[in-house]
Amino acid sequence: MTDKYSKFGPAPRTPSCMQRSYLLSIDFKVTSLTEWAAQLKMNPLYAILSGFEPGNTPGVGTFYDFINRLWNSDDDHMSPHIHPLKTKVKKPKTKGTKADSVEKVTVANLLPVLENTDFELDEQPYSSLFAIYQKEFLDVSASTGLIHSDALALAGDGTPVVTSHRERKKRICKCKENGITDCKCDRYFSQPDCDIGWDSSRDCYYHGYDLYMLVDSQSDLPVFPHFCCASKHDLHGFLHAFFRMKSFLPDCTVSKVLLDSAHDAMPYYQYFKRENITPFIDLNGKGGIPPVYKNDFTIDKDGVPVCPSGCRMRRDGVAVAKGRMKFKCPKICHKNGCISCTCETPCSDAKYGRTVHLVMKDNPRLFNNPPRSSKEWKLEYNARTSAERSNKREKLDFKLEDGRHRSTKMWYCRLYHILMLQHLDAWDLPSESTLKKMILDVA
Repeated sequence: MTDKYSKFGPAPRTPSCMQRSYLLSIDFKVTSLTEWAAQLKMNPLYAILSGFEPGNTPGVGTFYDFINRLWNSDDDHMSPHIHPLKTKVKKPKTKGTKADSVEKVTVANLLPVLENTDFELDEQPYSSLFAIYQKEFLDVSASTGLIHSDALALAGDGTPVVTSHRERKKRICKCKENGITDCKCDRYFSQPDCDIGWDSSRDCYYHGYDLYMLVDSQSDLPVFPHFCCASKHDLHGFLHAFFRMKSFLPDCTVSKVLLDSAHDAMPYYQYFKRENITPFIDLNGKGGIPPVYKNDFTIDKDGVPVCPSGCRMRRDGVAVAKGRMKFKCPKICHKNGCISCTCETPCSDAKYGRTVHLVMKDNPRLFNNPPRSSKEWKLEYNARTSAERSNKREKLDFKLEDGRHRSTKMWYCRLYHILMLQHLDAWDLPSESTLKKMILDVA
């Protein structure tokens, strides 16, 4: 951070000590910088741990000055204060489900736009925060084997971040004075990057952000965060976070993606197939299934063919070179070395019964490898909850929402330092079980 400070004038506080002190305030659940500055003066231990001499600690203004140097923009927000009124999300009809997107752009239109966009890190206001996080924490976790950057298994999920109990805006037009009370003129918003969204877990509206987090599913460690407005649907939030991550972390190679049913869209599967990424995405039922396949077969909800007799076919391997999966009749019996069909109405006179090949390019959403009916798919998909565990650590363990900030600058600064603490905690964990190590030593 040498370029952030002037070479003239009095010597500043050591940046590493300032950051260490800010990390301690979050770790000790002190959400106010004013209170933390007072604690440093009252408690010599806090000052020593931060790297300061007791009795010579920074004031609250010094902390805010340090945060300003971490933010590479003169504006505390990423959007202008004055903008049109946004469409409010509609309450979903079913309890516990996500609200429909208010954006008119489809995934098929948005994905190629973001894919072909070159996101420059230097153009982002949080570039200094990200550079510190990447060099001092993310890369260290990768070098110690906690994160496999050459074969990332990413889990993604969005979570609501409440910043205030109501939306603060005011008129800047003269329509009300002229008797027009419901005008659509632009408003001045105190938090322009936030809006009103729907919290599906609590079944209520909230004002704030939608934090989309990309997490390494094997270690539960965060990889890349992205703040969106609260009304942003996860279907779009993933794309904004994923393509920014690809631009900012070019050395990371994604091999698997684990997402919930909110991301079940055909353009996702088509893109992942082009990029040789294996998707593990649950079906949401809205995409539909083909009514008939191969003239007389139907497809079950998990992509398994159902024969005309109503029996689910049995998987019999995958031909990767041909891009297809083979399913055979489940009623074939090999008892006493004799092959026979126990079905009352057999579909075929063949010795091994009827077989069907699912060509994966016909419908990459339903026909994927491994299939959703396999144990391999279910075992891998169980790791998707790593994103939820990471979000729980940020919101509950480190009190992300208790920051009570009014600017995106402060929220990003608090968020990135929480991610740093998550990596620090992982470094202190034992690499293997103590009991397992004792058994191996005895053996």
